[in-house]
Amino acid sequence: MKFTTITKWELKNTLKSRKFMMIFVLQLSVLLLMIVVFNSFVANIESEKGISITPSLNGFANMDVQDQSGLISKYVNPEIISVNNVTSYNTSILRTKNGLTTGFLYVPGNADSIIKAGDTVNMLVYVDAADPKMSVVTDEANNTAKTIAQSYSSSLTMSANSQNQTANFTQETTGESLPLQIIKKVMLTILLFLPLLLFGNIIIDSIVGEKERKTGEILVAMPLSQSDIIVGKGLAVALTISLQVLIWLVVLIIFGFKIFNPLAVFLFVFLTSIPIIGVTSVVAAYSKNYKEAGIGLSLVYLVVVGFLIIPVLVYISRKSFMANISPMTIVMRLFSGDFIPLPDYLLCLGFIALVSLVSYWIAIKMFSRDDITFGPRPGIFRILFEFLTLKFFRQ
Repeated sequence: MKFTTITKWELKNTLKSRKFMMIFVLQLSVLLLMIVVFNSFVANIESEKGISITPSLNGFANMDVQDQSGLISKYVNPEIISVNNVTSYNTSILRTKNGLTTGFLYVPGNADSIIKAGDTVNMLVYVDAADPKMSVVTDEANNTAKTIAQSYSSSLTMSANSQNQTANFTQETTGESLPLQIIKKVMLTILLFLPLLLFGNIIIDSIVGEKERKTGEILVAMPLSQSDIIVGKGLAVALTISLQVLIWLVVLIIFGFKIFNPLAVFLFVFLTSIPIIGVTSVVAAYSKNYKEAGIGLSLVYLVVVGFLIIPVLVYISRKSFMANISPMTIVMRLFSGDFIPLPDYLLCLGFIALVSLVSYWIAIKMFSRDDITFGPRPGIFRILFEFLTLKFFRQ
């Protein structure tokens, strides 16, 4: 447990640093401002009817239609909607709820005669608001209603009741719309993971700083192994991040954000910090100065952010099992109160463990090599070649 000595030193120096405290306060202020912005944005989204994302794709969305009169089927644009003519109302409702169809349009059996009589026809559209294609169905239902109204109005212009010949529809949705899910779930998840990216670079200052200040030789000469040094420094950063995440979590709950399973959420965010710090340690161990480390870290974090966020968006739209490989997906499902099967947990935890072990092992190997730590340092392509030819493992 010699690495705990390094952890204590690093924690003490970090918490005593005025620079750290200033950044800590500034980030908390930014969080409060972001909460205000998100709350106002959510309120604005909820007040709107939806965001249209109608694409120009044939058969992009499908819709069940129960229309005994055949009034609707001939007016729906087949280049946008694939129509499934059905006869069972309850079956179509279940198909919509289960995601087997984007929507269900119900038209009264005597709609044709009602319109000819000059009365109003009420059509019902059921959509799954969690499906990003739902706006395609609602837009086409609106357009169809307008087309029917215009068609019959033009043929009955001499009728005194022609003003009333408008086909209306009522939309009933299940679940939150995709924009609301992105704002409420994805953005809240990103807030919880921000400390990992903002404070993860502390390890850069810790490892690269030893090279810049020429204190690396003293550290290596101490009765500590290179693994103790890397693990100790990484643990100190992880504990610092956990403190920040805990504070952010408390602030979000105080401001009214509904977060189920807060302890489990905190635990998964903390566990995610371990591989991120490990990957950052690899960059720090190879870099010889802050400038080089900053450039490398920017490129690496682009990949990390993409890997964390993209599976979340995939899960929202498709409920894919593989999307659970991202800890962000698990965290989002946890604070949403979803039931998470054991295989989903195992997939995420297994990936966290794998990346952590590999990244820390590479960082320790690099820090152990005098040519990388003290120079002359081999080029990145030579390191990659040694890694691919297994020579790196024998160093």
